[in-house]
Amino acid sequence: MDALVLGCVIAFFWYVLVQMGSNLNYNWRWDKIPNYIFKYHTGREEWFANVLLQGLIITIRVSIYASILALILGVILGIARCSQILVVRMLARTYLEFLRNIPPLVVIFIFYFFLAEQLIQAISIEDWAYSVAKMEDNQLWEFFCGDMRRFPSLVSGVIVLALFESAFVGEIVRAGIQSIDRGQREAARSIGMNKFQEMRYIVLPQAMRKIMPPMANQFITLIKDSSIISLISVQELTYKTAELVSSTHMIFEAWLTTAAFYFIICFSLSSLFSKLERHK
Repeated sequence: MDALVLGCVIAFFWYVLVQMGSNLNYNWRWDKIPNYIFKYHTGREEWFANVLLQGLIITIRVSIYASILALILGVILGIARCSQILVVRMLARTYLEFLRNIPPLVVIFIFYFFLAEQLIQAISIEDWAYSVAKMEDNQLWEFFCGDMRRFPSLVSGVIVLALFESAFVGEIVRAGIQSIDRGQREAARSIGMNKFQEMRYIVLPQAMRKIMPPMANQFITLIKDSSIISLISVQELTYKTAELVSSTHMIFEAWLTTAAFYFIICFSLSSLFSKLERHK
């Protein structure tokens, strides 16, 4: 039965592709797509990452760095949401509600023009990045940050994406903290722990175990949301795909390949997190 269902699904998608090709009179050029992933350089006699793979690598970089920053900010926001100080609690809630109830595209532009760009100019990241790019021994920087001439745009994308995603991480952390039984906190105070020790040794370790599944799902969501920062000229996978489409007019091939890249990454992470959750 499983094989029959799978065969029907494959047949359906094949029928859709055939109909698209016949009705749209579209000339499929799948044979050219591999050259835009890997390409052989005849002068250097070596393979190098072409447009789509370059964008995929930048997407992975941005997602990792933004996830780390979003996790740090989200934990701080989640703790602040549970604070007994009214001002701290209300400021954290205002930040979270503001971001969670505004379209992502609007948030991205607000943070980019009013915060990320100002921060980059204030601490002279652009000048520093160009000085590193001129260095001969900068392989380590290029491994972690890519082309240093585009480092300011990478920083902008990471900051903007992390600030947006931290609102959702903060709510997950807040729910995890509030799920811990009050009796455990009272027991911590009874043995002389202060509030910091209570949060550090009792509450957060238990909360983190409970919030791992939704946190993993949020990380996968962040990878998909990273496509939004292509609108602020961060040259990740979606941006590179749009460039490829405009120069070659391989609309369906390019976007279907990009969709496959996103699916492989997200599905692999989902399977990995599911296995970790079962074996924890």
